[in-house]
Amino acid sequence: MTMASFRISGKTKRRRAAGLIVPLVLLGTLATLHGASAGSAATEGQKLAFDRSKGNCLTCHEIKGGTLAGSIGPALTGIKSKYPDRNELVAIVSDETKRNPQTVMPPFGRNHILTEKEINAVVDFLQTL
Repeated sequence: MTMASFRISGKTKRRRAAGLIVPLVLLGTLATLHGASAGSAATEGQKLAFDRSKGNCLTCHEIKGGTLAGSIGPALTGIKSKYPDRNELVAIVSDETKRNPQTVMPPFGRNHILTEKEINAVVDFLQTL
């Protein structure tokens, strides 16, 4: 690392060329916090998916880690590869009847069963499967 000197008001000040350290540390902290919040959202999404009074996904779907799974809907595995476009998965959970009018899947968003934030948390969880 190099140092540069300059004079301000008769005093010599030193600054390091590595003045990027603070911004990089802050950027790393933000990335860590974002990762933690995404992980927290996925954890919250799993709770909602397994909650028999809220998301209730286990009534119809087999999900790793869940108990007493149903068999009406497909097993929820490999979701991120099946639905690489996150928005498509959000739309399915929100209101699958727009895509498939014959579906038996409840329109969780349209019927206000789950909030937008809860739907996003469930999708975060589904993308870990």
